[in-house]
Amino acid sequence: MAVSTATAPELTQEQVQPLEAASQFLAAGPRIFDSAGPVRIPKMGAAITDPGWTGENELIPERDVTFDEVALLPSTMKSVKVLTRYSNELARQSVIALDAALRARLVSDVAAKLDTQFFSASGDGTTTPKGLFAHTGIQTSAVGGAITLDALLDAWGLALSANVDMSRLRWVMQPREFVKLRKVKDGQQRYQLQPDPTQDGVFRLFGAPVVVTARVPDTTGATPTARIGLVDFSQVAVARDLAPSVKILDQTFGDYDQQAIRVVARYDAAPLNAQAIVALTGITI
Repeated sequence: MAVSTATAPELTQEQVQPLEAASQFLAAGPRIFDSAGPVRIPKMGAAITDPGWTGENELIPERDVTFDEVALLPSTMKSVKVLTRYSNELARQSVIALDAALRARLVSDVAAKLDTQFFSASGDGTTTPKGLFAHTGIQTSAVGGAITLDALLDAWGLALSANVDMSRLRWVMQPREFVKLRKVKDGQQRYQLQPDPTQDGVFRLFGAPVVVTARVPDTTGATPTARIGLVDFSQVAVARDLAPSVKILDQTFGDYDQQAIRVVARYDAAPLNAQAIVALTGITI
């Protein structure tokens, strides 16, 4: 059904809601590879060269190096697509550029859809991208209770042992868990986490920025639990076939005196080093 002056009166008013923030996952700093077809990214395998101690004039032993790869964007990978029609009457009566407003709204919705999948614990890697918590080989730290600062340090220790770039680490958590951590106090009722007066609006835990997003999924079941991720996003690869691509269709629905906006995006993501993702699990909600 097309949008009209009756179903979208807010678009003809003077006040327009600001746009949502850009994709939090892509803004966190993964490595992005543009390609229209399947992508194979080589990576080093296990370190088995085993260099030895060699004396003067002795034969240097030869060792073979193993290589591995990450396959992204198979031909079966689906796209995120949306199409919205609107009447030419609405376009003429709007006090703003209606096509620009709808374009921004649809692109924002597509970005939110991608973030929901990328931060999830679902996906098969064949038709939909695997979420951050769905990959095999990631490190896991079982909290088994309320989130504490010590639990974060345990995850930090696992990251240290995984050959990560500590300056690229990011915490990923729900606002609920972040607020609980901000409420932690010492014996004299002093908050243990204080904002940095030299930074504007930057959330950090033990020096690493925090991606606060409601799209980190809880576990399902009778007693759901929360998750937190500690991720070196520089070791996460994103294959991009189409960034949110917008097409104005001004003739397709001409019989109805309507126009349409179509937005399409196609992405895939996977870690180049699965151990660069540390998942804290079993957190009491």
